[in-house]
Amino acid sequence: MYRSRYWTMRQIAGFGTGEDTNRRFKFLIGQGQTGLSTDFDMPTLMGYDSDHPMSEGEVGREGVAVDTLADMEALFEGIDLENISVSMTINPSAWILLAMYVALAKKRGYDLNKLSGTIQADILK
Repeated sequence: MYRSRYWTMRQIAGFGTGEDTNRRFKFLIGQGQTGLSTDFDMPTLMGYDSDHPMSEGEVGREGVAVDTLADMEALFEGIDLENISVSMTINPSAWILLAMYVALAKKRGYDLNKLSGTIQADILK
């Protein structure tokens, strides 16, 4: 499989807001990274909004906080999703974040067949 192309290089990134992580993504792409690995915060992993009482002290701490499509838009602002592989470490709420990612791609007019990447979707983790 990798005889005709190089392996994807990605370093895990994700902290604060979508804007914070977007700046990190752009820095990593500028350094030659060929894929993005997105780490989400605990409230996002557990399906809580950032303003939920159970989210207190955890928002954006160990990954990026994504509550809405607008957060997903900020996360990937200015990044060509057809030309970079995106990996999302998300587990229980993977289907929600994947739906947001697909909605973002459709909104931007991308060909969904040209998107690449992975999701970690272990619902028991």
